Amino acid sequence: MTHPTHDTLVDLDRGTPRPFIAAAFSLPALIGLQFIVAGQALFGSLSWEPHGTLGGLIGIWVLAILGYSLVLPRLRGFGWWTGVLTLLYALQLALASSGPAALAFHPFNAGLLLTASLVLVVKVERRRSFRSGDV
Repeated sequence: MTHPTHDTLVDLDRGTPRPFIAAAFSLPALIGLQFIVAGQALFGSLSWEPHGTLGGLIGIWVLAILGYSLVLPRLRGFGWWTGVLTLLYALQLALASSGPAALAFHPFNAGLLLTASLVLVVKVERRRSFRSGDV
């Protein structure tokens, strides 16, 4: 089932760029922080401004991951999941800028975004483990 020709496992000898790894591992943490900041805005004394600012900054990580998977042929196997992340992030921005009816779906989409980012981390770690020969 773990055949070495899996599309995320091409060119293992060339490695996985550290910025790609860092962005993939940072994204779930940043999304988790978004949940905390939203909770503080709802139930604490924090304004919604930090939530919006952090949400915009998360886009940098999403675009970095997407860019790496599009530019480097050895990372093109991650393209499906980076595409899903990008679409979910764009939907998240659209939901945030829409009216209250659409905004109700914003937390659900955030959960989907967090799940997709965690799947990407698993895929990146799988590639790294194959390279080190641990699997």
